[in-house]
Amino acid sequence: MDRKKTVVTGFLWRLAERFGAQGVTLIVSIVLARLLDPEVYGTLALVTVFTSILQVFVDSGFASALIQKKDADDLDFSSVFYFNIAICLLLYAGMFFAAPWISAFYNRPELVPVVRVMSLIIVISGVKNVQQAYVSRTMQFKRFFFATLGGTIGAAVLGIWMAWRGYGVWALVAQHLFNMTVDTLILWLTVKWRPKRMFSWQRLKTLISFGGKLLVAKLIDRIYNECRALVIGKKYTAADLAYYDRGWQFPNLITNNINDSIDSVLFPVMSQAQNNIDDVRNIVRRAIKTSTFIMAPMMFGLAAVADSLIPLLLGEKWQPCIFYLRIFCTTLAFYPIHTANLNAIAALGRSDISVKIEIIKKVLGLSILFVTMWFGVKAIALGALGQSLLNQIINSWPNRKLISYRYGEQLLDILPAILLSLAMAAVVYAVTFLHLSPWATLLIQIPLGVGIYVLGAKLFHMESYEFALDFVKKFLKKHD
Repeated sequence: MDRKKTVVTGFLWRLAERFGAQGVTLIVSIVLARLLDPEVYGTLALVTVFTSILQVFVDSGFASALIQKKDADDLDFSSVFYFNIAICLLLYAGMFFAAPWISAFYNRPELVPVVRVMSLIIVISGVKNVQQAYVSRTMQFKRFFFATLGGTIGAAVLGIWMAWRGYGVWALVAQHLFNMTVDTLILWLTVKWRPKRMFSWQRLKTLISFGGKLLVAKLIDRIYNECRALVIGKKYTAADLAYYDRGWQFPNLITNNINDSIDSVLFPVMSQAQNNIDDVRNIVRRAIKTSTFIMAPMMFGLAAVADSLIPLLLGEKWQPCIFYLRIFCTTLAFYPIHTANLNAIAALGRSDISVKIEIIKKVLGLSILFVTMWFGVKAIALGALGQSLLNQIINSWPNRKLISYRYGEQLLDILPAILLSLAMAAVVYAVTFLHLSPWATLLIQIPLGVGIYVLGAKLFHMESYEFALDFVKKFLKKHD
């Protein structure tokens, strides 16, 4: 199978997996948001600040090193598997004993059992992690589809039932744990790889030279991202954190599906092409242009329909999250630049650069957070937007030399999609001035937005539109 066919097939399976699972998650989150108060979501968010940081030890570093290493074999995979399990058990023990301190930090005694139960997700992830790396390395993305969807559907039923029965935050905890457990079990049943009775510290040290630096970079990134939630949870209310978090959830749901699909397929392909800089540059350029063409209209369109969508889906009690949703839609519209540039740096084996740029970004970001935290949660969100725009420049800066692809060129490549998306969003938002019911407004806004964007792309002969259309035609013809 040639590289182009492998990338397209892998991307489509990964995209189907992400959209299938997240589609179910979206429906469930809408139902749960109507059953549960914002305070409940805020309570869980207080805990996931910590579990999310520790999750980096499971999701990053060694798994990426296994994918990147050209001659990784069973000894590499088995060594990482056993090491990961040991680390995850230690991390869980740390969270178990730290639960009273976390509870005292927020002055919320009820958090102790929630922390201890929710932290089990770290151990479950450790069992699943290397299996995921094997699937990504061998590009068997069809396996992810069945594993993720099975866990998501089962967790949806359990979460809604528990919320309806009045279990509050435990409905959300059970949903997360059940999802991860079933996802892991299905992956283990469908993927042939199993850990062997072998272990090598020498192989582990080799992988640490790459994965360790990447782990540090992603750990710094995650701690920084969770700092905002930590500050909001401590300085403001759980409801404030819930509005902020929910404003992030909807746009992130879309970008995660697209970015994770591209990320999981693009990184192994770039790693295979790492000896040919022209190939890597072309892959990065194509990824930035095509994913922005898809993502930008979704983000700006979502921001435009927020006034009708949020009250309709979640109820009036969630209306304060609209401001945050629009901020994060703007931020995430430019995420393809972040993803593709960081993938290129990692695929070329320059994890040392990844660490350096993460340190620079976080020093700037923490400075912005320190200034904005005194002026309210909205100021914190606006500061995050400003930091994201700066991060684009920082992430792309090394690639002006590594792959000869400058930030200015990247902006020019995505400019047509951004301008068309903004024009479409302006027209869509104007519909709200008709003062129709939320349902009627959305029924006009959505088809109008899609029509304007597709027609505009066709009239202006946008290269990304023609590329995407050509791919779809070939795929449909092949499966006719």
